[in-house]
Amino acid sequence: MQISVISFDGDMTLWDFRKVMRHSLKHTLKAIQQQVPTQRALELTVDEMIVIRNQFAEEVKGKIWNLEEIRLRAFERTLEHIGHPDTELAAYLNAMYLKHRFEDIELYPDVIPTFDVLAPHFKLGLLSNGNTYPERCGLEDRFVFVIFSQDVQVEKPDPRIFEITALQAGCELAQMLHVGDSLENDVAGAQNVGASAVWLNREGVQNNTATQPDYEVTSLTEIPIILGLERRKL
Repeated sequence: MQISVISFDGDMTLWDFRKVMRHSLKHTLKAIQQQVPTQRALELTVDEMIVIRNQFAEEVKGKIWNLEEIRLRAFERTLEHIGHPDTELAAYLNAMYLKHRFEDIELYPDVIPTFDVLAPHFKLGLLSNGNTYPERCGLEDRFVFVIFSQDVQVEKPDPRIFEITALQAGCELAQMLHVGDSLENDVAGAQNVGASAVWLNREGVQNNTATQPDYEVTSLTEIPIILGLERRKL
């Protein structure tokens, strides 16, 4: 079947999530150390905060889906960890984090030029395990459909989220091309339901897995060429 729909992963595909996440946590860490001037708070690091959040997220996996709630609860856990439990401070930190997390996000430079070429020919959509909504990063009105795992309570690579996406897009799975940076979540997840997959390998890392993408690119600007569109300066 001919491709008619292209779904894109969000984090690390359209924007550098790790960069903006660490940037936002640095602001909250500074606030913690100002509000709680103890030795334990001064020793706290961004890496430690990330570990605490990930451990909590694993504990509540399948029970709490809303990522903003998970982040809030992780700040509560962080304050407990440094011996200063304070739910009001945690809420303040969460609001500060989300402000920077959404306001300071930057798209990769290849996103808009690629969308400009693809949009007249394909339905474009967002399929993400994250929580960056298009209007928060300059992509409002760019997508025909938007699917977030926290909204449908199933996440990639589960086949059901790809089936939900195809239904929302109004296409057969064989007509869908999914683009993402994760071989497990994006490539294997899509291929397991009969969709095609592009592995976005920006850093050119070696694929040491059994998963073989239909296409591998280092830039989104290669996708129009793969799909047979006339080469343009992107």
